[in-house]
Amino acid sequence: MTDVGGITAEQLRSYVERIERLEEEKAEIAVTIREVFAEAKANGFDTKVMRQVLKLRKMDAQDRAEQESLLDLYLRALGMAPDFTSNEPAA
Repeated sequence: MTDVGGITAEQLRSYVERIERLEEEKAEIAVTIREVFAEAKANGFDTKVMRQVLKLRKMDAQDRAEQESLLDLYLRALGMAPDFTSNEPAA
């Protein structure tokens, strides 16, 4: 084994090569994901909304509920939330 400055060259090379292979796989997966989004868009789906759904699915239920509650609070504070308590018909 080649040892330079306390570093085993073969072991370092092995790590670097493994990371390079993983980076290549990651790039291939990213291309495939873009293709799936393009296919969904071609079939009429809104890919921005799909990305939001994917983000929400990664969250646990409690975090998701907390985020939705805060969003509702902020929208109401800015006057952007619909008022469902009013008996007036929507304009």
